[in-house]
Amino acid sequence: MVKKINPAHIEMMLKMANQSPYFQLLSMRLCQVDWGVSQVEMDFGEKHMNSFGEIHGGAYASMIDTAAYCAVYCDLAEDVGLISLDLQVDDLGRTQPGKLLAKGKRIKVGRSICLAEATIQDAQGKLLAHGKSKLLVTNGLQSRDQVTAVKEGQAFPPKFLPAE
Repeated sequence: MVKKINPAHIEMMLKMANQSPYFQLLSMRLCQVDWGVSQVEMDFGEKHMNSFGEIHGGAYASMIDTAAYCAVYCDLAEDVGLISLDLQVDDLGRTQPGKLLAKGKRIKVGRSICLAEATIQDAQGKLLAHGKSKLLVTNGLQSRDQVTAVKEGQAFPPKFLPAE
């Protein structure tokens, strides 16, 4: 039997991520989390540039890390978290300020290790970066109870809908 993701859970996850200080600092938004895929947007501007006037690799890394994590998220049981073990980022092209889109894709979900990848494109569809993330599955880390505590009692909906 295939579990069904609770849309209220995903909605709150998106809201919570997008309100995080780190996402706001980077002008980054989590737009989609679904079975095996995710999407993250960033408004690339001057604050993301290195001293040479190019996008800093850390901006790409943050987008790829987030998109890879979220591409695996729906495959995991309730109250199971992930920690990035290894993040590989390949910078493939120059870009100008504007909207960037990262698309995450699940490669493999295991009991203890997951593998995902992500690509980043500009608004014209030009491929700018590609990356892979190896993620450690952590039982009890990033649980609904922990999120509720951080959100000052605002209950986080269950990840899956009850079986019919």
